[in-house]
Amino acid sequence: MINDPFREGVARGWRVINAALAEQDIEDEADVVIIGSGAGGGISAEILSKSGLRVIVVEEGPLRSTHDFKMKEADAYPQLYQESAARKTADKAINILQGRCVGGSTTVNWTSSFRTPPDTLAYWQRQFGLTDYTPEKLLPWFEMIERRLGIRPWDVPPNVNNETLRSGGTKLGIEVKVIPRNVRGCWNLGYCGTGCPTNAKQGMLLTTLPTALELGATLYSGLRAERLLIEGDQVQGVECLAMDAKGIHPRPVKIVLRGRHVIVSAGAIGSPALLLRSRVADPRQRIGKRTFLHPVLVSSAIMNEVVAGHSGAPQSLYSDHFLHTQAIDGPIGYKLESAPMHPVLFSTTLQGYGQRHFDLMQQFPHAQVLLALMRDGFHAESQGGSVVLRDEGTPVLDYPITDYLWDGARRALLSMAEIQFAAGAKTVIAVHEDCAGWSSWAEAKAGIAALALRPLSTRVVSAHVMGGCAMGKDAMNSVVNDHGRHHHLANLTIADGSLFPTSIGANPQESVYGIVARNVSALAEELTGRAAAPMA
Repeated sequence: MINDPFREGVARGWRVINAALAEQDIEDEADVVIIGSGAGGGISAEILSKSGLRVIVVEEGPLRSTHDFKMKEADAYPQLYQESAARKTADKAINILQGRCVGGSTTVNWTSSFRTPPDTLAYWQRQFGLTDYTPEKLLPWFEMIERRLGIRPWDVPPNVNNETLRSGGTKLGIEVKVIPRNVRGCWNLGYCGTGCPTNAKQGMLLTTLPTALELGATLYSGLRAERLLIEGDQVQGVECLAMDAKGIHPRPVKIVLRGRHVIVSAGAIGSPALLLRSRVADPRQRIGKRTFLHPVLVSSAIMNEVVAGHSGAPQSLYSDHFLHTQAIDGPIGYKLESAPMHPVLFSTTLQGYGQRHFDLMQQFPHAQVLLALMRDGFHAESQGGSVVLRDEGTPVLDYPITDYLWDGARRALLSMAEIQFAAGAKTVIAVHEDCAGWSSWAEAKAGIAALALRPLSTRVVSAHVMGGCAMGKDAMNSVVNDHGRHHHLANLTIADGSLFPTSIGANPQESVYGIVARNVSALAEELTGRAAAPMA
């Protein structure tokens, strides 16, 4: 029988508080208050707790753990994702998958783990003065994280969905490599996006948060950080609102948390939003600006054999060929991966309505999908988006799709179609409202060239949000310094993907882990006067 570390820990006395059940206002305090329990928040909690500091972790979403994960999309999306997995940009043109639960996106991601690419780091050094961000200086942090979280290349044969990328790529001379994954003892079920029911995924839910709680940390779930309480250049605390049972609306129950230091790890939409609601000093209006996605294009193929894309590791192969063949600051490059296919995710992304949609869904067992993740943020025409607040204070990402991005989108659709036909596809369908599919590479080449690429007609998705609280040497063009410390508030640290001054050009979770481990270890040393305890 699979054990449930959270249920067992709570039974032993972990301090875990469901704010949705709170009936009166609460005040609490610690050495450090951490807003967010995902990649940045989880790493911060373990390092600081191991250093002997009292820690409070705040999570807006619910606590769901091993025994709650039933591999059912209908349960997972409303419980574990922002806006029930239907979060969109302001114009509805890009759908954004983000976690909203204890463990954040590390609870629901597909486990792909990459170090920050060297060319991305080199660009940060040149453009943003981040001179210590070199592969050599970050190596010890990535190695520590990889040991702690079991990150290593996946050594199980890929499913048909992923193998299609390799077989087609090999025939075309396109290099395809194995993806490192943060798993131990993985059962190869394929339902990583609905929460791991076997304790294989080494996300924050199973690793750093239990360690911190065992050392005396406090976890609040169902609690929204509404604003920072600021006096002068100090954050005195965080004012939070308890959520209702469904986690949608705040209730009139206020919880105030105070600490010597506050870490904001609410994600690259949530973190800028909290700073904006708090009216944090921002003389150059940088908060929320240059927020980046990897805008993703989707190409579906119908294969002769059964693909069963719902079964097996969701992502196990990738190609950076179309990143390496593009200058980082030239026409946009893109990373190629496959995507797992489950009925709700597949059907809500697929184009068409009525009979047309029904006919495409009938081919679901034979469907194969490739993704192109566009590397945004390195060109003058590549400015990303902005996090803004709605009237009631909730955030939305305004992310115009420019001609620069559409150029990359067309090239990406061509690359994926050619690979799929080389792998034996009988039909390739660009996920676009005007595309009925093509039966040969020649047809696809002409058809993609003729497609009118425009918002809403062209399906664009993303699961990676970065930037909005960018780090940099110069306070004129950044929000925090190279250790994530706010330029104007002495005891505020940003510790999540919002730090990144561009997109990464790779799935970003390991970049968050390693960079946050570096920065928060320095913070722990500052707060305690001794070296931070290593994670592994």
